[in-house]
Amino acid sequence: MKKMLFRSCIELTNHRLTSSALKRFSRSKVSKPLIKPFASTFGLNEAEMKRPLHEYAHLHDLFIRELKSEVRPIDQQAQSIISPVDGIVAQHGDLTQGTTFHVKGQDYNIEEMLGSSQVSQPYYNGYYLILYLSPSHYHRIHSPVDGMITRQWKLGSLSYPVNSVGLRYGKRPLSRNYRVITEFDVEGSRVALVKVGAMNINTIELTHKGMHLKKGEEMAYFSFGSTVVLLFEQGLISQSDIEANSEVKVGEPIAYLRKAGGAM
Repeated sequence: MKKMLFRSCIELTNHRLTSSALKRFSRSKVSKPLIKPFASTFGLNEAEMKRPLHEYAHLHDLFIRELKSEVRPIDQQAQSIISPVDGIVAQHGDLTQGTTFHVKGQDYNIEEMLGSSQVSQPYYNGYYLILYLSPSHYHRIHSPVDGMITRQWKLGSLSYPVNSVGLRYGKRPLSRNYRVITEFDVEGSRVALVKVGAMNINTIELTHKGMHLKKGEEMAYFSFGSTVVLLFEQGLISQSDIEANSEVKVGEPIAYLRKAGGAM
């Protein structure tokens, strides 16, 4: 019962009123007594945290905690793509127009995920990885590559595309999870990092202000919810040999960029 309560407080529900109530509770001082039981229930590593448990004001403050910089070393291999989050590899593989992403209890195709067929086109025949964050995980998001942000947009229950996809699926986009998509230029190819939050409220906070990102640099954090989908344009990476259901941490290599000429 206790674990279900804690999980509800940070993942929220698909009902707007319930989500709003849980959001208010987790951000109030009333939730402070739950900090130690939460840390104990989910096995949080206090030694990794920037602050000790008693310094967190409420449950949400703990949820968005920062870590000591040295506990997540960033892989420095020039061709490596690092995990942008601590999480579980839920799904990965070749990306086609018919590929279905199962995220937070819903199925998306790439057009629904990104909001239009035009934006999705460069990713057909590319590669994808889905990383799920559990309540126990660190919930800040870091850049998986060195790159330049070329576009950033929001979709989901707070905003949705008025285009062919919106018309095709009718009211369906209105029930989709809130998400923020960041698209990078990496060596002349596209990488999209889709941050999927809770359905009914804005649950993603952007922390990076510039257009250039260095590998491992913090770019955002989840307030609630939490799944990351990485999309790679065709030919950009070698197929990842990472195993489904394996656990990864920020800074660890999850794939590799192809070198010029297609060789590793």
